[in-house]
Amino acid sequence: MAAVTINNLSKRYDDNEVMRDINLDIEDGEFVVFVGPSGCGKSTLLRMIAGLEDISAGDLLIGGRRMNEVPAAKRGIAMVFQSYALYPHMTLYDNMAFGLKIAGKSKQEIDQAVQHAARILHIDHLLDRKPRALSGGQRQRVAIGRAITRQPSVFLFDEPLSNLDAALRVKMRLEFSKLHDDLKTTMIYVTHDQIEAMTLADKIVVLSAGRIEQVGSPQQLYHHPANRFVAGFIGSPKMNFIDAKVVGTSAAGALLELTGGGVQLAAVDASSLQLGEQVTLGVRPEHLRIVDTNTTPTLQARFTALELLGDFSYLYAGSEAAEEALILRVSDSLQLASGSIIGITADPERCHLFRSDGSALPRQIATLPVAA
Repeated sequence: MAAVTINNLSKRYDDNEVMRDINLDIEDGEFVVFVGPSGCGKSTLLRMIAGLEDISAGDLLIGGRRMNEVPAAKRGIAMVFQSYALYPHMTLYDNMAFGLKIAGKSKQEIDQAVQHAARILHIDHLLDRKPRALSGGQRQRVAIGRAITRQPSVFLFDEPLSNLDAALRVKMRLEFSKLHDDLKTTMIYVTHDQIEAMTLADKIVVLSAGRIEQVGSPQQLYHHPANRFVAGFIGSPKMNFIDAKVVGTSAAGALLELTGGGVQLAAVDASSLQLGEQVTLGVRPEHLRIVDTNTTPTLQARFTALELLGDFSYLYAGSEAAEEALILRVSDSLQLASGSIIGITADPERCHLFRSDGSALPRQIATLPVAA
């Protein structure tokens, strides 16, 4: 096992800088997930750690040793790709043993390593089969098993579940969690799926346009996003964003006038805000609630659709205060006529507030009355 340290890392292709100012500490035995939209640089960063991409500037250390010029084969890492990359003419056993044979290991060492990996992944009864006789999930287990046999200090996974169907992805997520618990090896996992990131990671690294936006635990990123990008990317469905103006501040937070009418208190540190400042209110779907329009609701919106998901539903409503439809998580028993006007509000403690540059204001723990 080994810690991974990245200092001021950057990557250029000619004059095009695609990764910049990357600083990251990954502890020994930690499960870290790189997440972000397509083109954000997460796979490029993984490939630089693996030694498959040159480092333009900065330092990469694995286990305290600088790895910038060390060949990939000597870095003590094993990588599992999106493609299973199995030899179709070989049995599972031979696929998993191939790398050890090339390394000159004895038959006894190879057999022990293959059998151990196969037992961990529950494929020991399939070792005499060839890849064409396996399901997608079983093939992915073989690819992981091939990595395990190398006994690396760091595992690298590049979107390993993206070729699987939805049900199998859920099952394999559980397998990855158990694998990490069993091996206790440093694992770095790349995905564009934020649900995978939330369910697997000890620590999530959110990237955008070649930069790290925020690093933290799943709960930290969900409840305390550093900026609007992270707030909008982490969470499914994503956070609602509502245009607003600051009309009052106090120790309790910021009093906001919402575009289109209505007011809302946001329990944030409002000490740096100016009256009249344009801001964005952020509230997650499960933290918005419907109220009687006669009780002067925070916001009025027009109901457009209801998405039934079993024991709850997602309600969609249009408002001039938001560019996209607002989404509320509601009871599955709720019934509304199409086009109905509803009142919407949120608890101040559940509100997020973002300045015009996208940065988030720290949230308060408790609220007090606000004077406008």
